Amino acid sequence: MAQLHDLTALEQAEEIRAGRLSPVELTEHYLERIDRLNGTVGAYVTPTPEIARKQAADAESEAAAARREERPLSPLHGVPVPVKDLNFVAGVRCTLGSAPYAEHVPDTDDHVVTRLREAGTILLGKTSTPEFGLPCYTESKVAPPARSPWDLERSAGGSSGGAAAAVAAGLAPVAQGSDGGGSIRIPASACGLFGIKPSRGLVSGGPVQHDVSGLSTNGPLARTVADAAALLDVMAGPEPGDPYGAWGLAPGTRFTDYAGHDPGPLRVLSLTDTPVPGADVHPDCRAAVESTTVMLRELGHEVDEVSLPAQAALQQAFTQVWSVMATVWPVGPDQEAELMPLTRYLRELGRQASGLDFATGLYAFRTLGEMIGSTLLAPGTGYDVILTPTLAQPPALVGELRHDDDPAAEFEAMAHFTPFTPIFNATGQPAVSVPLCWTTEELPIGVMLAGRYGADGDLIALAAQLEAAYPWQERKPAMW
Repeated sequence: MAQLHDLTALEQAEEIRAGRLSPVELTEHYLERIDRLNGTVGAYVTPTPEIARKQAADAESEAAAARREERPLSPLHGVPVPVKDLNFVAGVRCTLGSAPYAEHVPDTDDHVVTRLREAGTILLGKTSTPEFGLPCYTESKVAPPARSPWDLERSAGGSSGGAAAAVAAGLAPVAQGSDGGGSIRIPASACGLFGIKPSRGLVSGGPVQHDVSGLSTNGPLARTVADAAALLDVMAGPEPGDPYGAWGLAPGTRFTDYAGHDPGPLRVLSLTDTPVPGADVHPDCRAAVESTTVMLRELGHEVDEVSLPAQAALQQAFTQVWSVMATVWPVGPDQEAELMPLTRYLRELGRQASGLDFATGLYAFRTLGEMIGSTLLAPGTGYDVILTPTLAQPPALVGELRHDDDPAAEFEAMAHFTPFTPIFNATGQPAVSVPLCWTTEELPIGVMLAGRYGADGDLIALAAQLEAAYPWQERKPAMW
């Protein structure tokens, strides 16, 4: 028998608009599941039932008034959307996944949270994240590990691991995440979800946490392409003080509209060799790209399989910038020992970096973006889309990537685990992870599609075409 969490987010919103579903009923359904299952998957670090119930009651009243007055509502009005614990919600604890911030309560909303409020969504809670969002797993000193509902021995990935675990386990219909080196796409792959890292500047990171490096952005995690597009519609838009700005859609156009567009025949560049020297790609991850290549060709797209040499320079540039950005959260000298070993290691590297080191890393990012934009993805002459594995390996076991006694080795292991995703944080291009493949052990294996800067809608259209031809929504973990 179908349950409320079997409905997509857009289906839930439609039922609410029509008066057939109450936001209060929907919220209580998810709160009950969180209470019962969160201890198993580690999705939420701070559930917010009181806030959720108040927002749900307000959403129900607003929906009733809108029906009486025959006026439209937000596309996700009354739908629960949890917020990652790297983002500020006024009056709600935000730990940043860090022991020194375990009782930190901000007094302001991030812009993306304000947009979620204005859209009438319901805050079920804050989803778990690793310390300062630095690792590609979600394990910290302030919360249990976030686990993939497909195999509870496996990590949900990171740093948006709690968000992905929530959606994949049916503890939220969609979730807000953020991505600085793959942090939406990695957990999307590990949890069998669709995730979007938008173009740089499309979604504001302010007002407190502007990432001046340009690596990080907010984005959606969802079970369907249309749900993710709808959440992106809610979150996208410039705000004063933003250091970057992507060109938006034409007036009156929504990203959700692209989920029904025919992308037309595209030229796709397929890459399976990693840009990180010494990183190996697991046969299952190669097979996922090969399988997707067949799917794309069956849909009328042209796919060229190309091998490019590994480049140590990009890894070096990423390390320089990532380590400097690891220092931005203030931690007193008496609290440094409370940080995770990897965090301490990266912050020490960041303190040793000079201004020239940081600038050189940023220039390397811009050079890479120019090269890809003017050659590989040049309009008219280049490819339209780049296809790679999302990860070089299947979902990791909980604790497998941790090397607390040797954080330098841990950081290198993470680079080998996720060598493809940081490229598009460096360039600012949009990239999505699509859950098209599973191993014989029923572990999800995502593939990544990246497009031209600002062409987020085109990626959504292509992903939706793949979803329609090879639907994945019917596959659900046993705990669903």
